[in-house]
Amino acid sequence: MTGERERLEEERRRTTARLAQLRGEYRGFVDASRDTNADDEHDPEGATIAFEREQVGALVRRAEQRLGEIADALVRLDEGTYGRCTRCGRPIATERLEVRPTATTCVACT
Repeated sequence: MTGERERLEEERRRTTARLAQLRGEYRGFVDASRDTNADDEHDPEGATIAFEREQVGALVRRAEQRLGEIADALVRLDEGTYGRCTRCGRPIATERLEVRPTATTCVACT
């Protein structure tokens, strides 16, 4: 299971780096909206600061959720249940785990 652990740890490193980047972007949008009195709700130039802030906020929440999924997969790995479908108990195909290392179900139970 060393390959699985390495894959999960690499996924955690990538997700953590992406989360840090997204949080920086989010802070930038918050600072931009605080430092301006512009009416970005009616800006004909494009998306509003509020809209962009919410978009990045959603990505932050998804990255945080992803980190939780990775942590759960590492627990399953430690418990010896990683790679088993949580619904039917059959093995999850190696190809599926390569693509989705945090998968909890086999393709049949998806």
